[in-house]
Amino acid sequence: MAAEDQPDPDAPAGGTDVSAQLFGKWDVTEIEYGDPSTERYINATPVAHTAGRHASKQFQKSQISIVERFINRLMQTEENTGKKQQTLNLVRDAFDIVHERTEENPVQVLVSAVENAAPREETVRLKYGGISVPKAVDVAPQRRVDQALKFIADGVQSNSFKTPTPAEEAIASQLIGAADYDVQTYAISQKEEKERVAAAAR
Repeated sequence: MAAEDQPDPDAPAGGTDVSAQLFGKWDVTEIEYGDPSTERYINATPVAHTAGRHASKQFQKSQISIVERFINRLMQTEENTGKKQQTLNLVRDAFDIVHERTEENPVQVLVSAVENAAPREETVRLKYGGISVPKAVDVAPQRRVDQALKFIADGVQSNSFKTPTPAEEAIASQLIGAADYDVQTYAISQKEEKERVAAAAR
């Protein structure tokens, strides 16, 4: 066999195109969505760093990969603001931990975690003659995704900041817990609390 005809030893099994894989490992072409309302706002792409390509218009953020949106959300703390490469490496390591523990595609775990942590109801304040009254309202799908990412990132922050838990371990545990709908997970507990308050304000 000619040298050019020999298979590449570094090529992934099954002949999967590496360009369609996140971090060169995780296939994003067969992600399953369990919530049709948020499906169009959860975009799984193999690109984890677009350098702000979609930042010019408000609603183009839904075109960004859900992984990059999660990375951007993790950066929004005083200590980690702007440290994109560091956060990218933490998420890459966390995905390896997720795969070791669940034997599932970590991108699929992230999508399931976002769907599970997305609140369906919340409260707004309406004023009647100077009296502020809480009112339950449905949450728009795009806001549901935003809130889910916020809850998961806040859970990672609370579990890893000034604790012996490494950040990548905290990310992995939060994603797995939210994907399994574990009410002990910060993101799920926040979602349940928000919906409980909304139910009381109906």
